[in-house]
Amino acid sequence: MKYVVIGESSGASMDAIMKVYPRHKVIVDAFKAKGEVIGIGPFSDLGNMAIFRTKEAAESFAKQDPFILEGLVKSFVIREWNDAMLK
Repeated sequence: MKYVVIGESSGASMDAIMKVYPRHKVIVDAFKAKGEVIGIGPFSDLGNMAIFRTKEAAESFAKQDPFILEGLVKSFVIREWNDAMLK
């Protein structure tokens, strides 16, 4: 089982996103270094998604991510994802 954080875009401009991006990347890099995030990126509408190995990692990320904390993500959900078909 994996855990996916799915964020809905707030409609922020790309300029606003890029101002926060360096701080977001620090958090992403920390989770990557620990092997806790296995995929992350934006959707075409500037919403986003990140896939984590554990629920705890997904929740911890959501509590630290500047995109969420500073309102660039309007709302988010954490969903369990059964990736058994990929095995």
